[in-house]
Amino acid sequence: MTITMSPFLAALASEGPPAERAQDMALYGWLIGSWNMDTLHHRDDGAIEKWDGECHFGWVLEGRAIQDLWIRPRRPAPSTMYGTTLRVFDPAIDGWHIIWSDPLNQDYSRQIGRGEGKDIVQIGADSRGLQARWRFTEITVDSFHWIGEERQTTSDPWRVTWEHFARRAGS
Repeated sequence: MTITMSPFLAALASEGPPAERAQDMALYGWLIGSWNMDTLHHRDDGAIEKWDGECHFGWVLEGRAIQDLWIRPRRPAPSTMYGTTLRVFDPAIDGWHIIWSDPLNQDYSRQIGRGEGKDIVQIGADSRGLQARWRFTEITVDSFHWIGEERQTTSDPWRVTWEHFARRAGS
């Protein structure tokens, strides 16, 4: 089967951000490309499940946003997660609106993302009403560690639920 670029995908995809927005887009711009990942799921009972996976990041909406796909396990295996994030910089809040959607698992989250030191931290709520914090840490040109955490209330400690150890594809 040959897949051709549909008019929709051609209109969605972009080569990069407009020059006047390039500096604002840099926080997530380094992610553009494809990544392989090892995933750990820290279950409530203390067990840890392991998978492989892949993620892909690209410029969209005339370079005004970054969209990604997170897929677990790596294709062509049947998916246990197949979701997308839209990341849009908002100069009024000097931060990013982050909207996650995984229709396979009916998992949704809305967050605000900002740089904190050498990390990127996104904080918001998930579809269960829990507070969610997602962090990109140990960032290099060819790798990153993504940590997903949750808690019931602001007085509860953060609990690690997911980790992704990503390596740029082809590295």
